[in-house]
Amino acid sequence: MARFKRILLKLSGESLMGAQGYGIDPQRLAEYARQIKEVHEMGVEIGIVIGGGNIFRGLSGATKGFDRVKGDQMGMLATVINSLALSSALTTEGVPNKVLTAIRMEPIGEFYSKWRAIEEMEAGKVCIFSAGTGSPYFTTDTGSSLRGVEIEADVMLKGTRVDGIYTADPEKDPTAVKFDDITYEEILARGLKVMDLSAVVMCNDNHLPIYVFNMDVVGNLKKVIDGEPIGTYVHS
Repeated sequence: MARFKRILLKLSGESLMGAQGYGIDPQRLAEYARQIKEVHEMGVEIGIVIGGGNIFRGLSGATKGFDRVKGDQMGMLATVINSLALSSALTTEGVPNKVLTAIRMEPIGEFYSKWRAIEEMEAGKVCIFSAGTGSPYFTTDTGSSLRGVEIEADVMLKGTRVDGIYTADPEKDPTAVKFDDITYEEILARGLKVMDLSAVVMCNDNHLPIYVFNMDVVGNLKKVIDGEPIGTYVHS
């Protein structure tokens, strides 16, 4: 029995690099597609937002002389590239899917609407939401929160490179302690860098819980759906 009926899965663009250091690692992409297929076959309705950090980050581009708005638009296009790659990988695995874009760019993807997304998910398709919110100055974290709230997801599953939320960055501080369970208020009070502040506030205000886990370990997505305590649960 799946723990959740409808999920918003947030994937890291940087994780798509695998061991390459840039771009898309075909092996990592295929692993993601197979994990998503496993959960899809359980009857879970799936919406996905994937970042573009493996290709371009608008904010980092702005520090190197790019106009911030144009940099963010480049970042949005990077998420579209990743979304198309994931769509192709899912199709190879036999998983029906649809790419929806926050900016009109037919025939690359269908223009996003909440009602269309829900209709497609209820019909058994995995929906991949690309191009962020369609506006600059917002990250894919905020885009994920927005889409999660809009599609009335039961939870946002944030797939990262670490196995949950810690008191400090576990990759830098070996004494960091992991939380099994934490509230949004405590995240804000501690200043933990889980997601952007706007994304955290949106989830809190709309009572959308987040589950942070390591997506790069094959099989972990199904474990989360099965209810195994492998990550950190964030709630109001």
